Amino acid sequence: MTSRRDTLKTLGLAGSLGLLSPSSLLACAEPLRKEKLGIALVGLGYYSTDLLAPALQQTEHCYLAGIVTGTPSKAEAWKTKYNIPEKNIYNYQNFDSIKDNPDIDVVYVVLPPSMHREYVERAAAAKKQVWCEKPMAVTVADCQAMIDACKKHGVSLSIGYRCQHEPNTKAYVDLIKNKKLGKIKSVDCAAGYRENRTDHWKQKVEMGGGVIYDMGVYSIQGARLGTQMEPLAVKSAKVWTERPEIYKNGLGEIVEAELEFPNGVTGKIKTSFFENVNYLTVQCENGAVEIAPFSGYSGNKGKSPLGEINFPYQIPWQQANQMDQDALAILGKKPMPVPGEEGLRDIRIVEAILESAKTGKRVLI
Repeated sequence: MTSRRDTLKTLGLAGSLGLLSPSSLLACAEPLRKEKLGIALVGLGYYSTDLLAPALQQTEHCYLAGIVTGTPSKAEAWKTKYNIPEKNIYNYQNFDSIKDNPDIDVVYVVLPPSMHREYVERAAAAKKQVWCEKPMAVTVADCQAMIDACKKHGVSLSIGYRCQHEPNTKAYVDLIKNKKLGKIKSVDCAAGYRENRTDHWKQKVEMGGGVIYDMGVYSIQGARLGTQMEPLAVKSAKVWTERPEIYKNGLGEIVEAELEFPNGVTGKIKTSFFENVNYLTVQCENGAVEIAPFSGYSGNKGKSPLGEINFPYQIPWQQANQMDQDALAILGKKPMPVPGEEGLRDIRIVEAILESAKTGKRVLI
């Protein structure tokens, strides 16, 4: 019998995303009789502070209801700024008591990747719907455990791939999916920026650091969305650093890989904490789709022989749009647009890239 994993390799991405997984079907275990969902952010670092919290002031179907932080000064500042009730403020020790709070419908995990599994599992056990930032986790085993926990407790799990919700990404996916430029020949995708911090989780191997997890999943997403296929193998990969005093213990500051897709389609990806780079090029029979930037916060834009791809918007519209769409799925008891299985697929590719770089060999996915 053909395994589900083998099936995903041979199907186009659109088809694979259409396979409704058990966790994606569990958009809501019980009917929610609310017009807006209360969101609790777990972890109040840059992304929550500068993007998610402001976005939650713009959303129509969800709102900032609570926070989870280990820093009392942050708790007090957020309480004042966003008028958060004291009973909706948690720390990492009393987090599990969130199960008794009807104000909180969704727990959004915005922590270093090494902590994702623990807090997704705890949120699921508390019977809260779960959103988790990318990368989903550090290992495939962790990803699967997160999916299993949400399934066990009858709650949904969505991964924070904001680009899958945004209109310019949907526009180029439509071109590829419907073969408007003919068959695909190759894809080339890169995502990176100059990361100058030296003591962040991104520089710590034990916390899920290294560029392949943080920015690398963008390049992997670009290659998968741009081809509408799942890669069959990593042909070759290289991981290195230009600043070994910052990226230690084998952490990659720059990663390059060659991917093999069905039908002879080739893919190149690059990700970097050393340089600013952000583009996606899909070569087709009748021309190329060129998106640059393809994963920018302030707007993705591009072109093809069929015209410009440029729906304009401002920061933090992508985050607000993502959370509203996920909230609507929960409220409507519909499958999550980007379920946990989507994050697992990318981490499976990450693991193959790291293995190929380590062994110097081709690695099947």
